[in-house]
Order: sequence, then structure tokens, then C-alpha cells
Amino acid sequence: MNKNINSSSSYKLSLKLKDYFQLTKFTLSFTVVFSTVISYLLAPNILNFNLFNISILFIAGMCITGGANAMNQVLEKETDSQMKRTASRPIAANRMTKDEGYIFSILMCIIGLGLLYYFFNSISTIIALISYIIYAFIYTPLKKVNSIAVLIGGIPGALPCLIGWSAATGYLSAGGWILFTLQFIWQFPHFWAIAWIAYNDYNKVGFKLLPSSGKPTKITAIQTILYSLLLIPIGIMPYLFGISGITSLIIILVCNLIMIGFAFHLFFTMQPKEAKKIMFGSYIYLPIVLLSLLADKIH
Repeated sequence: MNKNINSSSSYKLSLKLKDYFQLTKFTLSFTVVFSTVISYLLAPNILNFNLFNISILFIAGMCITGGANAMNQVLEKETDSQMKRTASRPIAANRMTKDEGYIFSILMCIIGLGLLYYFFNSISTIIALISYIIYAFIYTPLKKVNSIAVLIGGIPGALPCLIGWSAATGYLSAGGWILFTLQFIWQFPHFWAIAWIAYNDYNKVGFKLLPSSGKPTKITAIQTILYSLLLIPIGIMPYLFGISGITSLIIILVCNLIMIGFAFHLFFTMQPKEAKKIMFGSYIYLPIVLLSLLADKIH
């Protein structure tokens, strides 16, 4: 009997932990925090890898980003429940209450901000708080109002670079802003590709995430090309400002050309499968670019 009770309790605990895991959108959060850590390591005053500091920064970032994602799911319970790709989320599926989500989100944010303030500095803490507020309370409701939401959402999406840089240096400088701009511009082809693929779901709940008429059009494809092209001069900036060397410059330019090629394919074919190439390509693009910058610094 006890074994059955213990087994049942363990199973329920496992399901609950899985729900919290899903509430944080772990994969997305990990990608965001990855850029925070790399930006921290790219700062000029970080000469040796301090595993303790890196771990604290990673945990703080996961708490804040996971908390923001949780608040997003609290505020979008109704819309999430109507879309196939999000209907299984814990709050949308009524496996977790909105109040539980609120508490979890705020608690995670407080823990993350506390770690940043105690172990690093106030400026990285303030930037992290701003990121949380913009994502949860401005970008999230704006998605139903205007496609400018993608522009607004790009700010908290790129602020992790400034969080990492300022956590290392204690101030904001050109290097941090270059990394911010690179990640900011990268998000437009990335988000538009996702919105293109998920257009039917998004349109059903009133999300306005594509430019122009809000539908997948040639205008959207052209803008995807333009923003992909814009990554070329921005990708040169780390080299010009001495953040990295020639090797990473070549890698970044090659990655940019591949992204531009995907964007042109989308323009000529207007097929969702080409939008998928941009989406998956952008997922790979960012870690390759950031790691190449870091590898150049190390060598």
C-alpha cells in the first residue's frame, strides 16, 4: 500500500515539475540566457572563466526569463487554449491556476533580480527588471493591437546581451550595444518566420505579428530580406570594435549570406516550408555567431 502511495505521489510530483518546466518555456529561456552568458564572457574585463559567476548568472537569467514566460502564459490563458500549438500549456489546459502562475512568475523574478543585484551590480538588475516588464506587460497585450508588437518584443529579446555585458563591466558601452543590436535585428526574420508558419492559429485569436496586411505577403518576405541584409553591417561591428577577430567575422558573414538566401527563397516561392528554413536557420544562426565571437576572444 505504502509503495503504491509513494509511487503515486512521485508521479504527481513529476507531472507538476513538468508543468513548471513547461511554464518557463525552458528551451526559449535557455536560448535567451545563453546570449546573456556569452555577452558576459565577451566583456573586455572578463579574462578568466569563473564557473561560480557564470552559474549564478545563468540561474538568475533563467529565473527572470522563466518568470516572464510564466506571466505571459497567465495573461494569455484564453488565447493559448484556442491555439493547437499552445493548448497543452499548464495554465491553458487548466492543470494550473492563474494565481499559481502569478505567484510562480513573481517569485522567480524576485529570486533572479536578487541574485543579479547581490552577485553583480545594480545596472544589470535594472535592465533585467525592464526586460521582464516590457515582455510581460507591454509586448504580450500589444500582440492583439498592432504588428509593432514584434518591434517592442525585440527589446526584451535583445536586452539579455546588455544584462550580461553590464553584469561583467558595471556599465553600458559600445560592445554591449553592438551585441544588443545584432540580437535585436536577428529577431525580425526569426519572429516573422514563426508568425508565417503559425498564421492560421495566430489569426484565429487576433494576434497581429506580421507586417503589411498581417498576412503572409510579398511585403513580409521583402522585409525579411531587408532585415537579413541589415545583419551584414551589424555583423562586421564586433570586428571593427575589437570584440573579435577575422575568423568570427568570416563565420558571421557566411551565416548572414545563408540567412539572406533563405529569405530570397521565401520571396520567390511564398511557401511555408521556406519560412520553416528561416525559422530553424535562425535558431542555429545565433549560437554559431555568439560562439564564434567567444572562440575568437579566447584565441
